[in-house]
Amino acid sequence: MNRTQIYITQKEQKSLKRLSKLTVKTKSELIRDAIDRYIQEDYENNWKDQIKAAAGLWKDRTDLPDFDLFRDSIDQ
Repeated sequence: MNRTQIYITQKEQKSLKRLSKLTVKTKSELIRDAIDRYIQEDYENNWKDQIKAAAGLWKDRTDLPDFDLFRDSIDQ
């Protein structure tokens, strides 16, 4: 684990102290949990953006088979 130093407001400090007592977690644990949630949310949003960006990627390709006909032939 790496050590880092951050500056937080007095309001943030009070809130962390209160949450620490309520959850029986250290302030460091609470901060790490918040960072992990933020990173996970960013990853999920980035993944969704990448999928959206890929939509229609092959729409102008002429060298591909007609997928509707292909699907129909499989369904029969």
